[in-house]
Amino acid sequence: MLVDSHCHLEYKGLVEEQTEVLARARAAGVGAFLNISTRQSEWDQVVATAAREPDVFASVGIHPHEADAHQDLGRAALLEATRHPKVIAIGETGLDYYYDKSDRDAQKSLFRMHIDVARETQLPIIIHTRDAEEDTHAILAEEMGKGAFPALIHCFTASADFAEKVLALGLTISLSGIVTFKNAKDLQAVAAIIPDGRLLVETDSPFLAPVPHRGRVCEPAYVADTAAFVAGLRGTDVEHLTAQTTANFFNLFSKARP
Repeated sequence: MLVDSHCHLEYKGLVEEQTEVLARARAAGVGAFLNISTRQSEWDQVVATAAREPDVFASVGIHPHEADAHQDLGRAALLEATRHPKVIAIGETGLDYYYDKSDRDAQKSLFRMHIDVARETQLPIIIHTRDAEEDTHAILAEEMGKGAFPALIHCFTASADFAEKVLALGLTISLSGIVTFKNAKDLQAVAAIIPDGRLLVETDSPFLAPVPHRGRVCEPAYVADTAAFVAGLRGTDVEHLTAQTTANFFNLFSKARP
């Protein structure tokens, strides 16, 4: 069984035929899905899909692009949303200095609030970071010093140095279809050295379709292509990588365990 550890089933491109999208993924061997939210207005829909589909789970959180619009969110609202039995994660949240769609201080403040709730609930926090390695690591290191919390970097595209630093803090790293791109040589080198127990795979669908699906709307089924490619990079067979990443998912997201 494969797990798509990060998909956006409510986004345009997937939501219009969500039933068929899930059926195609299941036929490709995907047995669990983590449906990610990026703004508070999505929470009800993301959770409703998880409640309806036995193999779909949900996250609740605010993407850094949305930080300016959620400065008055408050930790109580996020904490309350985590109480639903199918909500197994917090996020995605983090820092994005590439687009700078929200004030950087607002991003940092919201990131820390998510971490605080993750520490209290012990639900993993799903981190988006782009062009913000230094600040992301600094916040994670400081916050870990206040008390441990489970966390992962999703759709990893950062440097090998950043990978080493977050692995040293105990984080997990998730790889998307970007790792299959021809120009992703540095990322491919990182993918080869992530410890077995700290690796996940994802689609981030409907974005970032892997080779050989470039140019199409990405679907959760395509996580199989990413898994096969990563297995080749790591010199192992896809069955081993599938079993390992599935075990890693349920170890990290323990609330999802049967």
